[in-house]
Amino acid sequence: MTTTERVQALAEPVCAAEGVELVDVEMDAGVLRVTVDRDGGLDLDVISTLTRRLSRLLDDEDPVPGRYTLEVSSPGLERRLRTPAHFRRAVGEQVSLRTAPGTEAGRRLRGALVAADDDGVTVRVGEGDDAPTHTIRHDQIERARTVFEWGPAPRPGGPKPPTPPSARKKATKP
Repeated sequence: MTTTERVQALAEPVCAAEGVELVDVEMDAGVLRVTVDRDGGLDLDVISTLTRRLSRLLDDEDPVPGRYTLEVSSPGLERRLRTPAHFRRAVGEQVSLRTAPGTEAGRRLRGALVAADDDGVTVRVGEGDDAPTHTIRHDQIERARTVFEWGPAPRPGGPKPPTPPSARKKATKP
């Protein structure tokens, strides 16, 4: 069992007791990241409580060799997708994929994630139901994340805010 698998096994009951879902556990350059989520989102009180409880548990059980920094957070607006469960959860969202060299669909894809299962994902690239779709196996995906779309940017030189009445000049007739 890997370090992240041991941490995941320890963290799942703690997260369930707090009413949150354990989304991911990863160890990277001395940082142990525990990502959690809940319908309706998370607040700082939940994150703080989980951090304290997990910190004590990990100190007692010592599943991580050496020094590390514990980071407990939500997935955020643009989150990494690594497992089939991550992809299933993101169906309907916009995603960005980097695929392995030689993948028929191309090296980079961006579009709507329309389906996901244990074998792979299907992404619709473009607008409308008749836009082309590409099915990619999980082993062909090097990196993936959800993409948050902010909406249209304001036009340069667009509408100006209204002038307050106190600043308006009175028109005079010659």
